[in-house]
Amino acid sequence: MTVYRPWIAFSALLRSEVRRFMRIWTQTLLPSVITMVLYFVIFGNLVGSQLKAIDGFTYMQYITPGLVMMSVVTNSYLNTVSSFYFLRFQRSMDELVISPMSNLVILLGFVLGGTIRGLLVGALVLIVGLFFAHLALTHIFLMVFTAFLAAMMFSLMGLLNGMYARSFDDISIIPTFVLTPLTYLGGVFYSIHMLSPFWQKISYLNPILYIVNALRYGLLGVTDIPIYYGLSMMVMFVAVLFAVNLRLLNKGVGIRT
Repeated sequence: MTVYRPWIAFSALLRSEVRRFMRIWTQTLLPSVITMVLYFVIFGNLVGSQLKAIDGFTYMQYITPGLVMMSVVTNSYLNTVSSFYFLRFQRSMDELVISPMSNLVILLGFVLGGTIRGLLVGALVLIVGLFFAHLALTHIFLMVFTAFLAAMMFSLMGLLNGMYARSFDDISIIPTFVLTPLTYLGGVFYSIHMLSPFWQKISYLNPILYIVNALRYGLLGVTDIPIYYGLSMMVMFVAVLFAVNLRLLNKGVGIRT
């Protein structure tokens, strides 16, 4: 009789997720890199050359951490929500349900798959950014840790969306009407100190703000908010989302028809 080993199940699911987006890398990896190159050229070079320095850095240098984080957040989210929903749509989710795979393994497999894609695209965008701006890379470990937390956070959000999605249109609602506004209003292209006190307080409700500033501190050594406060908020978001997703999976949301 075959003994169920969680590690084997987890590694198989994770490999499947990674192979899925690597097999179509021209659709999953390349478009984000090209989009960010356009951001570097238009916002960083053409527009940024007409703007004054922010916190002692050129505009190109200042926005690079935010652009890297945009790619991490977007790809982590989209990978998980699309993968999970397509399994449901194709009714392949039934195979996971009847397998001895635990819900914790299913959760980790999908979330880490999205995390890997987000980190991979983020690394590619960072490499491209080095051709446009000089980056100090002052705290490399913090930079990597921040990117990992961000990728996991939005991968968990993608899984949450994937569990409740009822059609392909539901997959695009959150990225279009929630994720994109939060990203553009999260300090990617500006310092929140440039805002009025009222809008600064509103900005503190945006989780993207903490992610962007933590990565900016890792790359440039400057931040608009206390770095440990930002990291603690990110850890809290990840813990809460992880617990919520696991509870929903245990209740059968999105995996049982």
